[in-house]
Amino acid sequence: MTDGPYAETKEQLGGIQVLEARDLNRAIQLISQCPGVKLNCGTIEIRPVADINDIVRESERRRRKETSR
Repeated sequence: MTDGPYAETKEQLGGIQVLEARDLNRAIQLISQCPGVKLNCGTIEIRPVADINDIVRESERRRRKETSR
């Protein structure tokens, strides 16, 4: 087994996780269950990305309209 074409890394330098939550409190609850948080492996930032629910609903509405023709 090899590390690939990159220099060996003994520690994680960074990462990103994307999750869906109804609000900030739920996001905190979800992220608090991650192993890295339980092991206190560093700083966690929770940031909103986008609320795409309206876009998804509109897309589904258009698809239904197209298929009903």
